[in-house]
Order: sequence, then C-alpha cells, then structure tokens
Amino acid sequence: MTPQELRAFCLSFNATVEDFPFNPETSVFKVLGKLFALSNLDGRPLTVNLKCDPDDAVRLRERYPGLIVPGYHMNKRHWNTVTADGELPDRLVRELVEDSYDLVVSGLPRAERLRLDRP
Repeated sequence: MTPQELRAFCLSFNATVEDFPFNPETSVFKVLGKLFALSNLDGRPLTVNLKCDPDDAVRLRERYPGLIVPGYHMNKRHWNTVTADGELPDRLVRELVEDSYDLVVSGLPRAERLRLDRP
C-alpha cells in the first residue's frame, strides 16, 4: 500500500477528516473529532497506528510479529502499529483500518452514529 492509497482509504469513510495536531508530518484521521488512524505518510517503512479490540490486538501481534506491534506512543492494549509497506496484504491493512473506524464509531453517542448514516 502506498502512502497515497492509505490516505485516500482513510478519507473514504463518512465524516472523516485529516488533521495535524502533533506536527506537520503526522496525519491524524478522525471521525467526528475522534482519532481512528495516525501515520507519518512519508515514513519508511510506512506504518499506521490503528485502534483494535484488545483480544484481536494480541492475536494479530502473535500472527504477524514485527509487522503488527503494540501501538507506538499509544495505549498498547487498544492500539496497534501496523506496517503497511507491502509485507502485509493490502486487503488486511484495509480491514484493520475499517475495523479501527468502526470501533471508534461504535463508541460515539447514538445520535452521532445515526448522523453518519454509513451504508
């Protein structure tokens, strides 16, 4: 997955914006103000921090050692850092981004979830 593909995929979800609250290099993708992905899109290797169910996070780290690790500078129980530079299948990276978005959306108040009207 290229940085451009990762950015476009993150922005393809309803009500998603890209923000730079930490520094100009770190893209933070939010849905209704809540973070679901962050990445230095110019970093090598390309990595992205994604929210994850704690049990799934551990399982993924065991299955993909070195490619999916505890979230860098994040709550290690709920976040993974995923290497998205091509060693993992793009399909898996997309699924993990979508899962992160869905987890964040599920934590939003009901009225905000309904506003998203996500198909």
